[in-house]
Amino acid sequence: MNLRVAVVGGGTGGLCLAHGLVRAGVEVAVYERSRTRTERLQGYRVHIDPHGAAALHECLPSDAWQRFLATTGESAHEFAFVTEQLRELAVMREPDAADPANAHHSVSRISLHQVLSTGLDGILWHDKDFVRYEPGPKGVTLHFADGTTADADLVIGADGANSRVRAQLLPHARRVDTGIVVIAGKYPVSGDFGRFTAGPNYVLPPPGAGMFTTPHLFPQVAVNDETAAVDPVLFENTGSYVMWGYGARARRFPSGLSELDGGGLRETVLELTRGWHPDLVCLVEESPDGSVSRLPILTSIPVKPWEPGPVSLLGDAVHSMTPFRGIGANTALRDAQLLCRKLSAGGDVRVAVGEYEREMRKYGFKAVRTSARSAEQFVSESRLGRVATRGMFRAMGAVAKLRG
Repeated sequence: MNLRVAVVGGGTGGLCLAHGLVRAGVEVAVYERSRTRTERLQGYRVHIDPHGAAALHECLPSDAWQRFLATTGESAHEFAFVTEQLRELAVMREPDAADPANAHHSVSRISLHQVLSTGLDGILWHDKDFVRYEPGPKGVTLHFADGTTADADLVIGADGANSRVRAQLLPHARRVDTGIVVIAGKYPVSGDFGRFTAGPNYVLPPPGAGMFTTPHLFPQVAVNDETAAVDPVLFENTGSYVMWGYGARARRFPSGLSELDGGGLRETVLELTRGWHPDLVCLVEESPDGSVSRLPILTSIPVKPWEPGPVSLLGDAVHSMTPFRGIGANTALRDAQLLCRKLSAGGDVRVAVGEYEREMRKYGFKAVRTSARSAEQFVSESRLGRVATRGMFRAMGAVAKLRG
């Protein structure tokens, strides 16, 4: 196909799109501002749902898909709702899916990025800090901070929540602070840790706060630990761990929270969870300082439809959302799959982009709204509401046991 696509941003959605376009025979280049592939590889595990799995399966070459499956964590497919004393309200069990492309997966963000970055020699360009684009009669010219330029027929902004492409294309599009802060960390595990290694847990303490835990249990296979020398705690990529996050409205935390290091943040959570079940306290207390971080929670504001053209957006660059539903990465992968399908079908590029944008806005901003609602429920300060929520999950748990 005589179509040149430039993707700004080498994250999950942008790299998935690149693989899909390569498979479709479309000329594509990815421009990533990180100087090297390991410069900003950090974070925790990510949940890949059936939408995300289907997108990866469709876009990745078969060998990359198999590498992805080989690095996914083991899971008991349980999701529990518990109190701060670890009393079970409900436990949902999902049967194993026969088809991995229609299943849930746990994967390290580091491992996922390794898989998606492989096989893109001559396509993925690092140390390309995007500054602006300039439309012209023969396409779009991208300008980078190092003074270089690149030309394309279509530019896709996949450069994350602080997207510079979005700032130029849709300057009125906004992200707002929800007023919620999450402190997250990871606790290394080497064996069974009861409820925490059985699956994710949604902890419902008294009103005003919430906690979430989820395991990432590495399979018994070799994992490429190319990032160990960068940071042996945050970038460690060979050991199993339980990720946890404690969230509340910013005003419930002590002042000066943004100035605290990992140890200080951990001590803050310990103080706020005083009297909780000892295993929950241990989870926080034994997490290494370097693994604990503060996450202000922002969300995008849905924007009205815009005129499709030679520049479009994907993933967090257009519909960034809170992490409380665990669907941000999956929505970006869904974007990549949809856009690849539209562009691969041939025909007028602007028509294809317009069709993609119409569908993407519908499910993308729906995800933004549901994620924002989940965030509000997570930190609800209504005592009556929290009692009602606990009652609802107890009823769900009872029904699940009856069905079992």
